[in-house]
Amino acid sequence: MTDSIRLAKRVAELRACSRREAEQIITGGWVQVDGIVIEEPQFRVADQHIEIAPKANPAQAEPVTLLLHKPPGYHTGQNDTGQGDSEYAAAHLLNTDTLWAETDPSFVARAVLPTTRPLKMHFAQLTACVPLETTASGLTVYSQDWRIVRKLTDDAAMVEHEIVVEVAGELTPDGLKRLNRGIPFLNRTPTSIKVSRQNETRLRIALKGARPGQITHLCEAVGLQVLSMKRIRLGGVSMGKLPPGQWRYLRGNERF
Repeated sequence: MTDSIRLAKRVAELRACSRREAEQIITGGWVQVDGIVIEEPQFRVADQHIEIAPKANPAQAEPVTLLLHKPPGYHTGQNDTGQGDSEYAAAHLLNTDTLWAETDPSFVARAVLPTTRPLKMHFAQLTACVPLETTASGLTVYSQDWRIVRKLTDDAAMVEHEIVVEVAGELTPDGLKRLNRGIPFLNRTPTSIKVSRQNETRLRIALKGARPGQITHLCEAVGLQVLSMKRIRLGGVSMGKLPPGQWRYLRGNERF
């Protein structure tokens, strides 16, 4: 019986490249073993047929950004990858089974993949940006791209959140005007806020640099109790029809 070796070693021999480059080609989804894409460099092979995509290039492993519709009850946090965390970490919802079915396969292949499916590397080293409160739902961002992480952290005060809030209680007579003028929270008054009443139990709030606890504080200041919150937009990126518990890739033409 032929002795087996690591796939990375075999690819390095076939491509006449370094072991590191071979590993990047494998994790990038460019290698098939007997017709099946294998993403693990340590995978053992013997006399199987190894096929490397002609366009395989380790430099093409672009960082990705994932948009998740977080259901209530799941927590998020900075640098939260869900590894070793509780089962209610929102990042645990990021896997191949929860990719939104309406994601355009041709877009996925063209934008980030050599195949029409997600790769395991897309779920590694993700940073949770602009976390949502555990009780809230809606748009949550996980990114490998340092440019996006910096935009949503260093420039967080300039990013507008649009949030739909279900409320109970009686709005004070001047409540809507007070909200639109800006009510201080943690010694800071919002520089930009727009609040409209959708119906008797629903508010729509657009607020730059929203922070955890701020929406609840604003509503309580005008006599309302928050029943639920859903973030539907961050900057220029909308959650759209993305179902709860599912995710999609950030498109190339979308900007926060």
